Amino acid sequence: MPRKLVVGNWKMNGSLAVNADLVSAVAAGLPCAGELPGQVDVAIAPPIVYVAQLRQLIDKKNSSLALAVQDVSAAASGAFTGDVAASMVAEFGVRYAIVGHSERRKYQGESDSLVAQKAVAAQQAGLTPIVCVGETLEERDAGRALAVVAAQVHAVLMQSELDVSRLVIAYEPVWAIGTGRTASPEQAQEIHAAIRHQLKQLSEAAANTAILYGGSMNAANAKQLLAQADIDGGLIGGAALKAQDFLAIVQAAQLCGE
Repeated sequence: MPRKLVVGNWKMNGSLAVNADLVSAVAAGLPCAGELPGQVDVAIAPPIVYVAQLRQLIDKKNSSLALAVQDVSAAASGAFTGDVAASMVAEFGVRYAIVGHSERRKYQGESDSLVAQKAVAAQQAGLTPIVCVGETLEERDAGRALAVVAAQVHAVLMQSELDVSRLVIAYEPVWAIGTGRTASPEQAQEIHAAIRHQLKQLSEAAANTAILYGGSMNAANAKQLLAQADIDGGLIGGAALKAQDFLAIVQAAQLCGE
């Protein structure tokens, strides 16, 4: 059974002062690095320009908090203006890389194929990719949610260079991101169970792949969602910008992981 994982995606929010206060508050509620591990791993994904600042803050606090980034390039280096290679952020001790978030699929037109390439690039640089998958409201209403998500997962699993045992998948129903709407625990569990089955069809090692829920999880609904059999944690958006709310979700994950 995978360890619980809670990742705070700050999206395009933050400032030097705000970041310092938020990291200090979150770190104060987590164990220090080197202490006995709990039942949950915790990471935050700030805008990439703040990675160096957060690295220093986390080290200063001796916190167990891990760093993630919100995207990486599929390329290792070269003439790709504006892109950032996975190997570059790895130098700052980043552990996770989110790839294929629905906002990038929508606004940057990222395809399933490109997302799969980014997952491989992240792994090759020593990062753990968090691959986001999910259906739109139109696709759900058309009864295509399971098929859409399966196709997105399939594109990643077909990458021969990918080590499935070092992969995280985040199910984020697009219609529940930033809208205040949330998939019911039963709806979320149905998709998570289907993803788990798809992973097991590929490899028994995939049974330990963490599958996160990423559709407006917050302090109020986290416990019920995390209690589902195949929900291994959360990819948190707005609630990650409030230390008290974020720590409440972490606490819910710890209780569900015991």
